[in-house]
Amino acid sequence: MTTDKANWNTGNLLLFGVNHKTAPVELREQIAIQAERLSEATRSLAQTPGVREAMILSTCNRVELVVYPEGAPPDLMGFFNQFFAIDHSALRPHVYEYREQDAVRHLFRVASSLDSMVVGEPQILGQVKQAYAVAKSVGGAKSGLDKLLQNAFNVAKRVRNETQIGSSSVSIASIAVDLAEKIFGSLEGKKVFLIGAGKMSELAARHLVERGARSIFVANRTLERAVRLATEFGGNVVPFDDLYTSVDQADIVITSTGSLEHIFRPEHGARFIHLRRNRPMFFIDIAVPRDVDPEMNRVEGIFLYDIDDLQSVAAANQTDRAKEALAAEAIITAEVERYLKQLSILDAVPIIRNLQQAAETMRQSELRKAEAGRLRDLSDDQWTAVDALTRAMMNKFLHPTLQAIKAAAAEGDVAKLESYRATFDPNRAAAYIKSHPLSAGLSSVIESASPSDRPVEGTAPEQDS
Repeated sequence: MTTDKANWNTGNLLLFGVNHKTAPVELREQIAIQAERLSEATRSLAQTPGVREAMILSTCNRVELVVYPEGAPPDLMGFFNQFFAIDHSALRPHVYEYREQDAVRHLFRVASSLDSMVVGEPQILGQVKQAYAVAKSVGGAKSGLDKLLQNAFNVAKRVRNETQIGSSSVSIASIAVDLAEKIFGSLEGKKVFLIGAGKMSELAARHLVERGARSIFVANRTLERAVRLATEFGGNVVPFDDLYTSVDQADIVITSTGSLEHIFRPEHGARFIHLRRNRPMFFIDIAVPRDVDPEMNRVEGIFLYDIDDLQSVAAANQTDRAKEALAAEAIITAEVERYLKQLSILDAVPIIRNLQQAAETMRQSELRKAEAGRLRDLSDDQWTAVDALTRAMMNKFLHPTLQAIKAAAAEGDVAKLESYRATFDPNRAAAYIKSHPLSAGLSSVIESASPSDRPVEGTAPEQDS
């Protein structure tokens, strides 16, 4: 349950989404946002009624909306429904929603790769940074998200530096290669096709070469990227248009493209197996949306694994990382508390400013009244002394209250801070001045005091014994 403390400190931060733990790939691929549409989607979210700031994190394992609301709570389920044309009833059972400090904690965990399918994989931090950069570029990220994301990046860096959570190179790509190796026993002499030349394919190629694979073929819609990847790893380029006449040579196909439609369908699989004289083929589909129609699994001789199938393989790696994950979780807890305290102190600044402004408004008002009245004949030096006297008195009077405000902020005492906020409103101070003329009292006090009786700045008047 969310506390009032968090509600006040984090400005009603809201995180809404689905991930590999809550939704199957069949659903995630319906709401996956391709890189070329991320700006459009983020801008659309930022323009949703009730949204002040917005960012969207979309990866193969999650789609999350990070929002600072304004006014009435935004209809984020409605955003999904409109942007993706997906029915509420299909999505709602799989959605999670975090608010305030729970949202902060979740985002810190995501950036630190504690919420990934493969705990410790390094790609997610880059994906969060990219989502933030897009939000900045379309005006969706302002002071709230700026502060939140910079803290998230620092937390992820601390987790990476202070634990061994990312000590070994583990990623979805490496898990895919692990699976291929388990299927064949050895990758020596196996022909591998990489379809797609993005970061995931590059990681897969690196792991394949390390495991002994030498016959690597790369196909990508952008030929230049395929050439670069093939050259780096000593592979061969296959023009994307020649894919269907070449893939049957592959023992292993690892596909990760940004296609919105299936690249391979059952009829393709049947043809490949026929050309291979019934020798089996293994497809590892790590794309979301999926590149391979799941019906391909029904073709005899075709063995298909999608990204959700990799979860069982990834789970085997979790045991080794459990101890490091506990250490990382402790860092997250400490950093969430530090962030909330930081926000509390920042939120106290306007209260302190309002108090000082209200007091100074009253002081200046009283001096102007006194100057126009019985103290109008004072010299410049005398007025300088009066100004210093009243300023010193005001500062000493305010000091205990200012300290109390700072202490309430550090402790996250919402009730006290809201009380101070309401009390020290400059508008209320101005209204009070209008209805409470005090200058006569000030004049009489100053006129009746001899120079030796007036308090010196930094001292207190003597008390009766």
